[in-house]
Amino acid sequence: MAAPNLQAEKRIRQRYRRERRFKALCVGAILLSVLFLVFFFTDIIQRGYTAFYQAQIQVDVTYTERTVNLPPAAVDSEVRPFVSRGWLRQLPDHVEQDPGLMGQTVTRWVTADAPVGQYLKGKHSGLTEEQKATVDRLREAGRIELAFNSHFFTRGDSKMAEMAGIKSAVVGTILTLAVTMAVAFPIGVMSAVYLEEFATDNRFTRFIEVNINNLAAVPSILYGLLGLAIFINFMGVPRSSALAGGLTLALMTLPIIIITTRAALRAVPDSIREGAFGVGASRLQMVSHHVLPLSLPGILTGSIIGLAQAMGETAPLLLVGMMAFIPAAPEGVTDAATVLPAQVYTWASMPQRAFDELTAAGILVLLAVLLTLNATAVLLRKRFERRW
Repeated sequence: MAAPNLQAEKRIRQRYRRERRFKALCVGAILLSVLFLVFFFTDIIQRGYTAFYQAQIQVDVTYTERTVNLPPAAVDSEVRPFVSRGWLRQLPDHVEQDPGLMGQTVTRWVTADAPVGQYLKGKHSGLTEEQKATVDRLREAGRIELAFNSHFFTRGDSKMAEMAGIKSAVVGTILTLAVTMAVAFPIGVMSAVYLEEFATDNRFTRFIEVNINNLAAVPSILYGLLGLAIFINFMGVPRSSALAGGLTLALMTLPIIIITTRAALRAVPDSIREGAFGVGASRLQMVSHHVLPLSLPGILTGSIIGLAQAMGETAPLLLVGMMAFIPAAPEGVTDAATVLPAQVYTWASMPQRAFDELTAAGILVLLAVLLTLNATAVLLRKRFERRW
């Protein structure tokens, strides 16, 4: 009898060792994931936080007919190489807004050229040793400093890094997502309600359900091809517009909204439906008065998650032309527009080093918005979740 007991104990010890190894592997996988996440956020923050600061230089600006027509002549030759060309190009606008400036010399803090900002931030700038010495002297005199980069939030895209911002991309993103939800939410919810509450179980509905599940796994770039073929080539929607991008993202978001809405409807107990029928309600009244309101928190949660996923997409928008250079914010859904992911992609492809920090800063803004949307979805689920 001793031998069987020894074999059983040996098998038990082996089982416990396998369990410990499995738990160790699971813990290791979690720690590795956390390590990658910490490394990612640390790297992005280190690269991007400097973009929220910008070099400014104090100059005496002379407004005359000559300087308005030849803006570089408006500032002293010593500081002229360090003043942003983008700011100098705005001199005619200053005079147009305030004609009283003509004939005056005004002391202003103006935007410095990107290499100056890179040098003050301790990064590779491309300045010569003589230029660095001049910048150091001006800094000691209090004429050059780092200040909050308001241009990043108030301006659109620019070929000059010191003048580039995300305003156009933010407005384009808002318009695009507004079109996406205006189309995808009602169609998705109504489709899910029909399939779950009204449609009979037959081959056709099962075929539709299978294809909806498959569409949720289709690569997003294929939706871009579909949007290009249907909305732009066939329907004539303006290329590069928020309308074209929003309709394309609506196609991609529809399966997600349908699947999450059906799951929310299934979570409502059948006793609610039976009670509604018991008091004489029609099927439409049962759905609209009882089932749909109870499942609304789950529907909203799934829709917000679908919206967050759509916001992070770039591939389908590339094919509908939303990679255009957009310096001014769009005023409507038919105007040329871009979105935050596309703007980040554009900056990442720029050769100037100053765009590296703008790319990281754009990623930080995009992550902040996406995390906010996901946190909102979690809070809604926790706040309105019902346990039956």
